[in-house]
Amino acid sequence: MREITASGSTVEEAVQSALQQLNTTEDRVEIEVIDEGKKGILGLIGAKRAIVKVSEKKDPIKETENFLKEVTKNMNVDVEIKTTIEDNHVAFEMGGENIAILIGKRGQTLNALQYLAHLAINKQKEIYYTVTLDAEGYRGRRRETLVSLAHKMADKAKRLNKKVALEPMPAFERKIIHNALQDSTEITTYSDGQEPHRHIVIKP
Repeated sequence: MREITASGSTVEEAVQSALQQLNTTEDRVEIEVIDEGKKGILGLIGAKRAIVKVSEKKDPIKETENFLKEVTKNMNVDVEIKTTIEDNHVAFEMGGENIAILIGKRGQTLNALQYLAHLAINKQKEIYYTVTLDAEGYRGRRRETLVSLAHKMADKAKRLNKKVALEPMPAFERKIIHNALQDSTEITTYSDGQEPHRHIVIKP
């Protein structure tokens, strides 16, 4: 994070000087007025220049990227991160060797890392972000698996004519199951249980 102290005949002039030196805009910085200055007699005698300290605001997205790199490094995995931003949604795609360690059984480690990334990026309260953390396209493959599982378990529920309970999964994965079966007129789906054991029930 860069910061600079600048002076000018007025606070506004000092701020503009600092912004030019940092090559940034006012909405991306925090401004601290050290001295408001004095105009002096006839604008000359006893005049005192205004002094401000201008600091670049922390970029929560970049900070979260660095946080993820630090956490994964402590897990002995070096990752490259590609970040995609769409409105208030941020997607981090991790790549590198030994990436399976970061996915874990049924994506449990990846889900935990995603939760930590969500907390890290929302430490500041100005903007609320939603986060998706992926590793080598795992989320897409998992989605296909869940959609396939949804239809398979729905067929089982219809065949046996009784409720079928799926394994516990996080809310965003349960949503995939619900969406996959929402157009069916033969079964209904609902979530049951308490976190972290909340699961989907498919009912004829």
